[in-house]
Amino acid sequence: MKVILRQDIDNLGKVGQMVEVKAGYGRNYLIARNMAVSATKGNLQAIDEIKKQHEFRERKRKVEAERIKDKLEKLSLTIEVLVGEEDKIFGSVTSQNLSELLEKEGFNLPKKNVVLEEPIKSLGVYTIPVKVESTVTANVKLWVIRKA
Repeated sequence: MKVILRQDIDNLGKVGQMVEVKAGYGRNYLIARNMAVSATKGNLQAIDEIKKQHEFRERKRKVEAERIKDKLEKLSLTIEVLVGEEDKIFGSVTSQNLSELLEKEGFNLPKKNVVLEEPIKSLGVYTIPVKVESTVTANVKLWVIRKA
């Protein structure tokens, strides 16, 4: 069965692409969930409109992500932590802590978008990458200071 994809699907294809799939998968999954349409003559003519709509939505999403990125990069976060001898932190600062700080500032991003390779375990100033969109990453400045 040939279908035209209405959205990007991993391991299958991109929007507007015509792909060959098994009949059951096409009817019961892709078409039922409005992820694809059957490849008829009328739908083949409408493929350009589907691509244009998808590109428009992608551009709009990218512009919004860039706007959020600009706001995030102007932001400077501060977290106070308890420290012991030689300025060693009790515990660590994790992506969950950073996600909560961002939420307090009005940015509702999940903790998986905060790209922290390993937890922060010492005082200082850090630049933390935060994924706003799959292709847009902002660098947020984080100050880890001693709790008074």
